Amino acid sequence: MAEVPKNLEWSLPVPSVQELASQRLEKVPRRYIRADVEDPITNPSDPSLRIPLIDMTRLVNLDSRDTELQKLHSACTDWGVFQLINHGAPNEALRNMKKQNQDFFNLPLQEKKQYAQKPGSIEGYGQAFVISEEQQLEWCDMIFLKALPIHNRKLHFWPQHPQEFRGTLERYAEEVKRVTVSILEFAMGLGLEAHKFSQAFQEGKYEVRMNCYPHCPQPERVIGTSPHADNSGITLLLEGGDTPGLQFRKDGCWVFVEPIANAFVVNIGHIMEIMSNGIYRAPDHRAVVNKWKERLSVVTFCYPGENAEIGPASELFKSEDPYQKLEYKNRITTEDTSVQIYLHARQSRAPAGSPAVKTKTGKEEQKLASQLAVLLASLQT
Repeated sequence: MAEVPKNLEWSLPVPSVQELASQRLEKVPRRYIRADVEDPITNPSDPSLRIPLIDMTRLVNLDSRDTELQKLHSACTDWGVFQLINHGAPNEALRNMKKQNQDFFNLPLQEKKQYAQKPGSIEGYGQAFVISEEQQLEWCDMIFLKALPIHNRKLHFWPQHPQEFRGTLERYAEEVKRVTVSILEFAMGLGLEAHKFSQAFQEGKYEVRMNCYPHCPQPERVIGTSPHADNSGITLLLEGGDTPGLQFRKDGCWVFVEPIANAFVVNIGHIMEIMSNGIYRAPDHRAVVNKWKERLSVVTFCYPGENAEIGPASELFKSEDPYQKLEYKNRITTEDTSVQIYLHARQSRAPAGSPAVKTKTGKEEQKLASQLAVLLASLQT
């Protein structure tokens, strides 16, 4: 029996979903069947349940800034997610990143396995958060890489083929960082000084997960990515094509994100929830799969620098029970820290007078950490 990981930073090896899909199966293997796939989803024609759209050029333009800032604030308050267009990242950089992502997953399995995850690290090719041989699996392959700062990179996980992969990812990460800092300079519509949030991300950590969701003979019985909220500050997702699959929970329903070419899907993470004093919430989201089409995405998790102070701005102390500051150092690397981040945000959400959420220890904490492998999944989507 393979060793069970002691933390959420690496996964047990599992078969490639792409390889399974290539076998033209009529039914999916039992281990991928999920009894907990939730319905309903929303009616795509319902205009009141569409992911908000934010235009960066309107934020920059003085004539339209106030209106667009209000839209941004409403999007973060009501949804925790929006699509960002006209963000300034060159179309060529986005197009190249999507191509390199596709080309990598088109490589033969043995070549992709050269970059497979190793014990003690979630980086590399495989699946995330597989912590038990009995665990139900997701219909997704991925490669996870730490992109910025440069000294965090482990280049032995960075594919040398396709030949342009490394250079393309380097440029893409810099563009995502620039967009992240730019949107945060508007203090996410909270009326704070421009540097309040953006400064913490100038020297932040940017970690990239590239996903491949193969076509599936029984899409209604599997899940591409389990429902979760991110632990990041914010997360930026670039769709690889026009196949929908990403969904956010809104008013008890799952709402599809309709892909917009070269737009970023931007969602709030638990760290930004804390920094905004709970005004913005990290939304639950998931990925579903398609019977006929493969879907790819490039997800960047954006974290503050390791010396950043994670706590709400004093200007946002408008309640008797503000979110508390959180000691923060380096990336969330252990189950203990993951539990701490998750419980810190969730406990701060509790209404005044309600029982506090207590951190569990021993077997209880291990069980909670296992649940968080699905609930947090901060490297997913």
